[in-house]
Formats: sequence, C-alpha cells, structure tokens
Amino acid sequence: MSIKKHIPNVITLLNLFAGLCALIHAFNGSYREAFSLVCLGIFFDFWDGFFARIWKVQSPIGLQLDSLADMVTSGVVPGLVMYKMLGDIQENQSQYNLTEDTYFMGVVPYLGFLITLASCYRLAKFNVDTRQTDSFIGLPTPANALLIMSIPMIQFQYTDVDFVIDTLSNPYVLVGITALSAYLLNAEIPLFSLKVKSFSWEKYKMQVVFLILSVVLIGLLEFIAIPIIILLYVILSVVNNTLLKKV
Repeated sequence: MSIKKHIPNVITLLNLFAGLCALIHAFNGSYREAFSLVCLGIFFDFWDGFFARIWKVQSPIGLQLDSLADMVTSGVVPGLVMYKMLGDIQENQSQYNLTEDTYFMGVVPYLGFLITLASCYRLAKFNVDTRQTDSFIGLPTPANALLIMSIPMIQFQYTDVDFVIDTLSNPYVLVGITALSAYLLNAEIPLFSLKVKSFSWEKYKMQVVFLILSVVLIGLLEFIAIPIIILLYVILSVVNNTLLKKV
C-alpha cells in the first residue's frame, strides 16, 4: 500500500487540528494566537492539494476532508472571532448609544456566525460546482478567514490610532463587514485560483505577480495589508475576466 496517497489527507487533518487549536484561543480572546493558527491551517490547506495533484492521488474522500477541515479553520473560527468582537462591545455600549433593548438582548453578537453559515454554503457549493475546477466563483473561505482574522490584528497594530480603534470597534462597522463577507463568499464573481498545478509562467503569471505584490504589501503595511490584498484579489480577477471577454 502506497504511503504517498495518505500524505495529503494527513496534511488536511493537520489543517483541521490547527483550526481546533485556533478555536480554543479565539474563545479565550487570544486573537494573536488564533490568527497564527489559522494561518498555519491555511498553509496546510495549500500543500495538501499541491501534493495530491503532483502525486496524482486525488480522491473523493480527500475532497470531503478538505472541505470539512476548511469549515472549521476558515468557517467556524472567523465566525467565532466576529461573535467575540461584537460581544466585547458590551463594555463600551454607551459610546455607541446602545442599550440592553437595542443591542445586548444576546442577538447582535450572534450575527457574527453568518460568516460561518455563508462559509458552509460556499464549501458545499464548491464541492458540486464543476465550474470551479481551475478557478473560484466567490471569495475562497481561507481568504475570507484572513480578512476577518485581520481585524483584531489591525487593532493591535494601530493601538495608538483612535480612528482605527474606534472604527473597528464600532458594532455597525463589524456587522457591515460580516454582511459583506457573507456576500463575497457566495457572489457569482469568478476569481483566479492561487493553487498552482504546474510550473508554467505563461499560465500562472497573474498568480505570481499577485503573490509578489502581496508579500511586498505585507512587508510594508503588516496586518492592514490583508484587507487591501483581498480587495486587490477581487479587482484583479474582475479586470482579468473583463479582458478575457474582449479577446
């Protein structure tokens, strides 16, 4: 029995394990650790598919395992983080003219889990959508997870900038980000895939340029680069789709 065919699934399970550990830290409000573990899980998520493709050991169970692991790491964790961030506003409710009746009936914080529900639907749709073999339709769950997880990290980065802290602690802004996240996950917007299936500059030059730009932006801007990169990803995909239609 070939060991090679099991290695991608083991890597997928490492993604799931990282997500479970991230859940514990997110629940305890340790957002730095949760962010690092989600990044680790996304790292594993990239390499499981890479090895499965180059070794030609893709399998139906591997596809299902991948989605189940992503559901935790890139679906449940960001939903919980948004729930926690919305819940933490209780300490500053007077700042936003919130009362027990209008906010802390225990309803608004649970809106954060719209991210989890939208991620679940997106992953289920991905598994049966034959259009998404070489590209994505809607924002991939790992990219969306990074977008959500970057919010507390940006707050840590700009802890002395009142405008940033006030904006990213505003419940209306956070609910708006939640709604945008849920929309982008399932929007009918074709996006190029970052999963490289062969070493071809001609075929993957957009992906390479995008990754280089991403590294440069992170080096210059740190965590605030993440939402900029996600926006750039969507814009480049839309421009690319427009150019392809004209050809």
